[in-house]
Amino acid sequence: MAQVSTMTSRKRSRRWADRRLAPMPGIEPRMKPADRGVLVALALLLMAGLVVLFSASYYVFQDQGDALTKVKQQLFGIAVGSAAMFVLSRIDYSLWRKTWVIVAMLAASAVLLVLVLVPGIGQQINGSRRWIHIAGISFQPSEFAKFAVVLFMANALTRIGDNILRFFRGIIPQLLVPGAAFLLILEQPNLSTAGSIVIVAIIMIYIAGAKFRHLALLGAGGAGVFLYYATSAAYRLERLTSFRDPFASMQDEGYQLSQSLIAFGSGGLFGMGLGQGRQKMAYLPYPESDFIFAIVGEDFGLLGCIVVVALYLAFIFAGMRVALNCQDKFGCLLAAGITMMIGVQALLNMGVVVGLLPTTGLPLPFFSAGGTSIMIFMAAIGILLNISRSNEMVVA
Repeated sequence: MAQVSTMTSRKRSRRWADRRLAPMPGIEPRMKPADRGVLVALALLLMAGLVVLFSASYYVFQDQGDALTKVKQQLFGIAVGSAAMFVLSRIDYSLWRKTWVIVAMLAASAVLLVLVLVPGIGQQINGSRRWIHIAGISFQPSEFAKFAVVLFMANALTRIGDNILRFFRGIIPQLLVPGAAFLLILEQPNLSTAGSIVIVAIIMIYIAGAKFRHLALLGAGGAGVFLYYATSAAYRLERLTSFRDPFASMQDEGYQLSQSLIAFGSGGLFGMGLGQGRQKMAYLPYPESDFIFAIVGEDFGLLGCIVVVALYLAFIFAGMRVALNCQDKFGCLLAAGITMMIGVQALLNMGVVVGLLPTTGLPLPFFSAGGTSIMIFMAAIGILLNISRSNEMVVA
């Protein structure tokens, strides 16, 4: 009788809990608002990016009839990206865990990465074939592939569970897809983007609970692959060594980095002022793209560079907070992967521009010109926002 009484009491408690959790009549539950930290950091990065992009591009494009050409293209990308971000922020992120979605995204990435290598389809610029031109729009398939790999890794690392503690049976099989993407992108060639994919994959493996000694083995193996690739061609070796003393090879591989360092030196502590820098005036090649951070240094000085770095750190902090607050392992890894892909790319770009890393072509997120790139970034952030607002429900 005592047992029956206890069971009855438990049932009553559960019914009472259900009544407390259920919304009152006429009141419907609504999703938690999206994380404000992510939104504020993103908004500030976009605004700062537009200002710097105008300064970097107006001098060249004013002679072509419209000094705002690149800014207008970026605004169009932001508009489309905002729409995608809004829609994806309201689609349950569990959709991205479905097998058919992951397979479709990986297959599309593989097809695009192969097509970009085909002459007549892929555009070759400065010796690299990284762009596909369709209906007047150019885009880099590698930008799409980066987030397809993040999605795959989040799902795969969730499924393997405790096998993450095993090197050959747990970790190595999960690196096959990032490795395939790495090799395809390397053929363009685009070592920086290919390397960023592998770096983010390893970071996600670490977050999933891998042993440190296994990560050390992966790091050593990655360093070996990098050194072999960098020294396997004369121009790569020259680029690898030129960043240590770019002024010694200023007429060749060291020219762009030399002009970048001159820009930082001219900017000093507070900068020369918006639009007052001189390096974009036919000295620094492509100031609106890969080396746009040098324009920050020249126009706004060390103080401006610190502010930009702080904005990226704020975004990374907010994104990782979303990941840590997520109770679902897949959502945690997906949020961390999206955040770190943007953070790692920003870190690599700024490291190259200030001469800490060998010169490679990698855009600065939200700053470098590229409408399709910013669309994909903002769409991915939409998924991040959905994870942030799906952690709990609130009552309207």
